[in-house]
This record gives sequence, C-alpha cells and structure tokens, in this order.
Amino acid sequence: MSAHISNVRPDPDQVIVDIANYVADFEIDSAEAYDTARNCLMDTLGCGFEALDYPACTKLLGPVIAGTVVPNGAKVPGTAYQLDPILAAFNIGAMIRWLDFNDTWLAAEWGHPSDNLGGILASADYISRKNVAEGKAALTMKDVLTAMIKAHEIQGVLALENSFNRVGLDHVILVKIASTAVVTRLLGGNKQDIINAVSNAFVDGQSLRTYRHSPNTGSRKSWAAGDATSRAVRLAWMTLQGEMGYPSALTAKTWGFYDVLFKGNAFKFQRPYGSYVMEQVLFKISFPAEFHAQTAVESAFQLNHEVGHRLQSLNDIANIDKIVITTHESAIRIIDKSGPMNNPADRDHCLQYMAAVGLLKGSLTALDYEDAAAADPRIDALRDKMHCVEKAEYTRDYLDPEKRSIANAIQIFFKDGSQSSNIAVEYPIGHRRRREQGIPELVKKFKVNLARRFNAEKQAEILNLCQDQQQLENTPVHQFVDMLAL
Repeated sequence: MSAHISNVRPDPDQVIVDIANYVADFEIDSAEAYDTARNCLMDTLGCGFEALDYPACTKLLGPVIAGTVVPNGAKVPGTAYQLDPILAAFNIGAMIRWLDFNDTWLAAEWGHPSDNLGGILASADYISRKNVAEGKAALTMKDVLTAMIKAHEIQGVLALENSFNRVGLDHVILVKIASTAVVTRLLGGNKQDIINAVSNAFVDGQSLRTYRHSPNTGSRKSWAAGDATSRAVRLAWMTLQGEMGYPSALTAKTWGFYDVLFKGNAFKFQRPYGSYVMEQVLFKISFPAEFHAQTAVESAFQLNHEVGHRLQSLNDIANIDKIVITTHESAIRIIDKSGPMNNPADRDHCLQYMAAVGLLKGSLTALDYEDAAAADPRIDALRDKMHCVEKAEYTRDYLDPEKRSIANAIQIFFKDGSQSSNIAVEYPIGHRRRREQGIPELVKKFKVNLARRFNAEKQAEILNLCQDQQQLENTPVHQFVDMLAL
C-alpha cells in the first residue's frame, strides 16, 4: 500500500528563524561596527558615483518608462532620478557594483556585502519620505547603518562555511537573502513577516555563476547584485501585502533548497550573528581589482619600481623567462585565466591581466579594463610569461578566521639568469589589520569620487557630514539622500 503524503505544515526552518530573530531582536552595541559602517557607506556611494562615468552602466538606469513620476519615491544618488523603491534599489545596486570597487567578503563563499545598500537605502529613503508626508517621524541614517551591519552579518556568516559557487550558484543569492531580511524590517515587518519573506527568497530560482567565469564572463556580473537587492525589496513589499511564506523552503524533501540546489546538504555555521562581518570587512581602496588579486597587484606595483624599466618594450618582455605568481587556492579557482580577454568584465577577473598592468604602469584604474587599454600588446605578452602556483600556507591562512589573509607573491625570472625580488603581500590595504593605513586612503578615494558629480561646496558638505558619526546617525534619511541627488 502507498503511504499518504503528510499535509501538516511544518514549523519554519531554524536557519530562517535565526535570521528573523537576529534582524528583529539583536541590538548592535559595537562602536567599531558603526564606525566601519559609516566608512563603508562613504566608500560604497563613491563607487556608485564613479560608475556613473560609464555609459555601459548608465544605459541601464532610470525609470523603465521615461517620464514616470513617483510621489515620495526614492532618489538615486548622483542622478536626478526619483523612482519606486524596487527600481531604485536596482539602480543603486548596479551603480555600486559596476566597477568591482566596493567592499568584499572572502570565505567558503565570496561576495560584496555593501551590495545590500541598494535595497537598504532605497527602502529607507522611501519610508522616510512617506512618513514625513503622513506627519510621522522620518527614519534616520542610524537606521541605515544598523541595517547595513545586519545585512553584512547575514551575508557574511552564511558565506563562512557554505560554498554556493561549488554548486554553480552565484554569491548574489546571499545579497537577496540578507537584503530581504533587513528591508522587510525597515518596511515595518515583524518577525513572522521576515520569516515569510526570506523563505520566498530561498524559493526563488537562483542566479547561475556562469557569467563570472570563462567562457561566458560578461557584464551581468556588474548588475546581478542590483537585481538581487531589487528582488529583495519586491519580496519584502509582497510579504507586507499579506503574501504567504513557505516554512520548509530549505529542508522540504525533494522540493526544498537543500535537495534541489545544495546537493542535499544543510547549511553549516561557524558563529552566531553579531557584528563580526562589518568589523572584519575588506575594503577595495587603492584600485579596482577582484579581491583575490589585490595583494598581487600591490606586489606588481612594487616590482614596477624595481624592474619596470626592464619591461617597457616587447623586446624587453621577450627577455623574460617566466613570471611566477604564488597564490592561494581560491584565486586559482576564480581568476587564473589564459587566452583572450573579451571585455572589461573578463579582464577585471583575470589575475594575470591585473598583475601585468601593475607591472607595466605601477598603477591600475577602471579604464585599464576598457578595450583601448587592453589593446596594448605588452599586456598579453606579460600574461603569456605568467605561471600561478598555489602555496598551501597561503590557502590555510586565507581560511583561518584569526588571519583571513589574501596573500600573493610575484617574482620575475630573466633569461640572462637574473631575477627580481620575490615580493609578497599577505594583507591588502583594505584589511582590518591595516585600518589605520587604509581609512585615510578610503577618504581620499571618496573625495575623488565626490568631485565627479558635485561642486566644491557640495563636496565639502557631504564629506563633513559623512565624517561626523553622531551627526550622520541623527540625519533623516531623505535629507541625506537629497544632498546626494542632482
């Protein structure tokens, strides 16, 4: 005889309940986390302002239907657009991520937790304007910073022990999960609402990672996080209209996330939710490069000073026997590439390309990924000389929660028997261990990006506010965003 299928609705999956409990109940009491979140806000917005110089990004921004007016809509920083919060989240998220220059988290899974700012800022701005129009209190930037800390934490803690890339899924799933949870709360949702909304985020079909890897690397990787944080706002909004959730979205046999998309494995956790991720987050400060290559590029800059004069012509490069890049396993798996580079998205995820530019120029900017710069034949000539070798110690230290290093080393060997120094860098300037050195450079980066969009008076106004923790936290969200709008 066949057994009846039970139709008893289960209790919600504990993983989802834990997220909801954290978002609804946990009080952030870390001054370091709030200070880092403030710096993260500056850096993330600055990355978006720089992206507005690139038509490939701006062509995707604005209303779907030209001339659409949204009363109390969310404004898109650096532009004149005022949109519904779902579309505004996409706009902000795409700007932030476009140049691969915002913050990073590296663990079993990788990602960029500040991608969540698209949904957070759009939703908070909308709610703040709506509240004021209805005679209620506006949200403040303290609410935004708190949501940032919690989104970073959800994304980062899920990433510590769970590799979505190994099953072919892109890390923007974690942006969608984290944004859904905190945006539901910002929009006024309770704990059950957060559970329902997050369950829907897991039920969604998830992005395949193929657009980040050869042979399909393409510009979708620049807007995928915007898409994810926008989808999060959509799911949160639907939930608050009374849309139901799915309690065993993860654990349902045959049909749940674990069985369908995670090879039957349950998520593993290294630590409870707190403020660890924001405190430990990695900033991309000096140059836009996929984070596993940051220390390699820094090593290349140093080698440019030492032997750059021996690399300037194709004849010079012909005298090189080999260039050895000593690295860690994750870098080899993600950005160790040979063959032609087809577009900027391909190039900024190629360890050899980034190192070659650094060796040649002693610098690296977003423009170095464009077709005009890539036409320099010396870049591919140097790439052809490069060999990537994993060092077990680098791989261990990359995964060590007390170190979380991202080490690379580069050495050049010439055919005449001479060789360069073996330049090794363990921690990039954006690492927590280099905060004292890094934050002044982060502020310089923000100043450069402010100057792309605003006059001197407005630049000073924005910078002064962003550097005053208490004043920023007390500023109504819509007033802050108004400062950033054109």
